[in-house]
Amino acid sequence: MLSEPVLVLNLNYEPINVCNARRALLLIFRGKAEFLENGHGQVRSVQQVFDLPSIIRLVYMVKRPFVKRKLSKKEVLLRDRHTCQYCGHRSKSLTLDHVVPRRLGGGQSWDNIVSACIPCNHHKAGRTPWQAGMALRKTPKAPYPSPYYVLHGRVILEEWKKFIPWETD
Repeated sequence: MLSEPVLVLNLNYEPINVCNARRALLLIFRGKAEFLENGHGQVRSVQQVFDLPSIIRLVYMVKRPFVKRKLSKKEVLLRDRHTCQYCGHRSKSLTLDHVVPRRLGGGQSWDNIVSACIPCNHHKAGRTPWQAGMALRKTPKAPYPSPYYVLHGRVILEEWKKFIPWETD
């Protein structure tokens, strides 16, 4: 029960983190956050019963700059939504493919790396997509920095949706 996810909002109601219910209760008891939405369940002490929070808001503003996302396999798969960029197959077991192979001068950058299923990656081999007769579904580019990045890849609870202006799968 204390490991249930809790959405942490900044003073301006912008999502900045997801923590567990235990951490959220500690922030509330220390006066660093306020209780916004009731979660599922309660915690009992010797003398009191406490509702578990689902959403809390910090009582002070945390300034967070927009951070460029680092190029990694996890980030590329999130950008491409776990979909092969050649055939459209969705899978959790995808590989990374250099659109222009490194031996032909292709670099290690957001606009040269896409996710690909193993059969498509083997079919393309060390060629460009045009040489292999394959087409990219969309042009790869660096993801736009977003304050809602903390919610990517997470299950969005129903009660959180009113604090999230758009879906973030």
